[in-house]
Amino acid sequence: MSSEETRAEPVSRRRRRILGSLTAILVLIAAAGGWVLYQNSYDLREQRVTIPGDAQPLHGVLALPKQGAAPFGLVVFVHGDGPIDATHDTFYRPIWESLARAGYASLSWDKPGIAGAPGDWLNQTMADRTTETLDAIAWARTRPEIDPARIGLWGASQAGWVLPAVAARDPLLQFMIAVSPAVNWLQQGRYNMVAELTADGATSAQIETAIARSDRTRQLLRDGATFEQASAAGALTPDMTAQRWRFIQQNYTADASADLAAVRIPVLLILADHDRNVDVVDTETRYRQLIPADLLRVEHYPDATHALLRKDIEDSTVKTAVVAIAAPRSLFAEGFLRDQCHYVRDVDR
Repeated sequence: MSSEETRAEPVSRRRRRILGSLTAILVLIAAAGGWVLYQNSYDLREQRVTIPGDAQPLHGVLALPKQGAAPFGLVVFVHGDGPIDATHDTFYRPIWESLARAGYASLSWDKPGIAGAPGDWLNQTMADRTTETLDAIAWARTRPEIDPARIGLWGASQAGWVLPAVAARDPLLQFMIAVSPAVNWLQQGRYNMVAELTADGATSAQIETAIARSDRTRQLLRDGATFEQASAAGALTPDMTAQRWRFIQQNYTADASADLAAVRIPVLLILADHDRNVDVVDTETRYRQLIPADLLRVEHYPDATHALLRKDIEDSTVKTAVVAIAAPRSLFAEGFLRDQCHYVRDVDR
């Protein structure tokens, strides 16, 4: 064997090893990519729709089950606070899929001013949001894919001031699912402020200072103060904007009590034991006082946060990002998706 041949043999083996390693890495990448694609594929047929509205048209998504035959039941989604698009940055899709397994479509829309939709959500009152939801329900009842007798509501957080108003005005609705709602706007705001400060390790003196500033803010709201006046009075947090101040001025008196007392459809109240935004004890007490016992079902999720995410996931930004990409259904508290599917099936019987 020549010296050239002797040198060529180990080089060839190295190349084979490198190619083998690269192939293995590519297979792993392909498998991971396939897994991510699988995890982010849902048994849904989504349609972009335009819903005529009283103030402006709504840009929405109608998510139909892939299995089964129309007409389907429908769950109309009502957002919480903030600039939310129709899919809530894909957060809603696992929920839509769970409802589709029960034979229900889902309808949601971009908030005004979000994702190119006309209008500005910060100009809306809770009454405006109620009206747009009623408009969406009226539109849905004209759709051939939808059974007009099987329409229910789903809403989270700030939707707690919208869902009862809609249900009180539309007795033909089949059910209402309220996720982490509050009843009184000012009470909820105070609770959230104290809970966040406590979680951040604030002292009693710091909490008392924050409450005093909050009291000044409430008085300024009652006085109709402008943003500039409230800012000059030192009553605003650094992240407050003029638009947000106007939004709060329009809505700070919101209280769902009267509408809850008028609700006469089945209600599923979903509460999280690690909720810093809403006083779940107060919410459950008020719902039980105001809604007939035979219409109300309450579900608690001990490992969940306000958004019904698993606390161990939400506590880590990195873990939240990884799970949201690789296994989005696993973001939610154990049983949350399953229980909603079972609930709408039970109501349908």
